[in-house]
Amino acid sequence: MRRLIDLSHDIVAGMTTYKGLPGPAICDYWTREQSARNFSDGSSFQMGRIDMVSNTGTYLDAPFHRFEDGDDLSALHLSRIADLPGLVVRHAPERGLAVDAGAFADIECAGRAVLVDTGWSRHWGTDAYLSDHPFLTAAAAELLVARGAALVGIDSHNIDDTRGTTRPVHRILLGADILICEHMTNLATLPDDNFRFTAAPPKICGMGTFPVCAFAVVEGR
Repeated sequence: MRRLIDLSHDIVAGMTTYKGLPGPAICDYWTREQSARNFSDGSSFQMGRIDMVSNTGTYLDAPFHRFEDGDDLSALHLSRIADLPGLVVRHAPERGLAVDAGAFADIECAGRAVLVDTGWSRHWGTDAYLSDHPFLTAAAAELLVARGAALVGIDSHNIDDTRGTTRPVHRILLGADILICEHMTNLATLPDDNFRFTAAPPKICGMGTFPVCAFAVVEGR
């Protein structure tokens, strides 16, 4: 039995992904009524327009997001963003907001997408989601680099602690060419292991972050 599990949030006009950033403006560029005038067979088409910052919804960070000479979205080979072997690390926020190196001490993560399930996505769309959220420590990021992780995802507001003015986890992971996927959801529905993970953005030159449809393929029962 093969299951597809959606791990990304919907993008809705005016939504807040990251406090301080504008929400997306979504509208018709070409309405069905306008287009119908151009066809004699009753055809009509809708063409949409969206204006948004790249950090909207569930998105992928490429090294260019943090480093000017890092790979941008167009430079990401499919092998880095699609059909990756995945695993889930569970961390309840009640145990503390910081997800430290110990959470990853006993896992084999070389070449894998390591997804951190904190349950924080249950607060999505509320003020609670935007502050005092779970995050990875610098020590955890260093361990993931040493263990050769290919991608690290989390279902909270940021993979770094946003209560301060430093972002060590972004620096450490992206500096090691390890991709980051933030604002994930539905991680609790995944098995701990034995699934494939995809989070593929458009191939945009000169950008380091963009929304993705993140999903997992789970084989077996």
